[in-house]
Amino acid sequence: MPISAPQPQKRSSDAEHAEPTVTDHLVEANAKYASSFRDPGMDARPVLKVAIVACMDARLDLHAALGLELGDCHTIRNAGGVVTDDIIRSLTISQRALGTRSVVLIHHTGCGLLNLTEDFRHEIEAEVGQRPAWAVEAFKDLDQDVRQSMQRVRTSPFLPHRDDVRGFVFDVTTGRLREIDPRP
Repeated sequence: MPISAPQPQKRSSDAEHAEPTVTDHLVEANAKYASSFRDPGMDARPVLKVAIVACMDARLDLHAALGLELGDCHTIRNAGGVVTDDIIRSLTISQRALGTRSVVLIHHTGCGLLNLTEDFRHEIEAEVGQRPAWAVEAFKDLDQDVRQSMQRVRTSPFLPHRDDVRGFVFDVTTGRLREIDPRP
């Protein structure tokens, strides 16, 4: 008789009657994964010495789209793939502590930030009584926002490697990348 992984405990007092949550399913999937997991013996330094900044959109399978394997790159994601102060923070650690030298920026067609404005922050403020400290960083022009992101990376004094910075738009209907010229 096979030994099964321990079942995740529910936090609710009605746990016995509650339907499993998405997180419960993820924990269960992890238990299956961990049962046959073997430490690949990799270093935290990316083999290809590249950091990829991309949108968090669930339609982007970056490893498959770019032919990457586990350990090849650092992947840094946020809404829109926008280069914010926190992205610069992550890139700085990636370059200075973990050896990356190249930066690839990937935005995509059909991005949710194309339809938002800074009014989003005001709506949140009206709802919760406090305006978020962060900017939405919405945009109307994908190509121009990629250019702006490239410029933010290329001008950051914290990044020692700013010569190999390239930006792209990923088409969610074809799976193809289109490179953006840094000059308009």
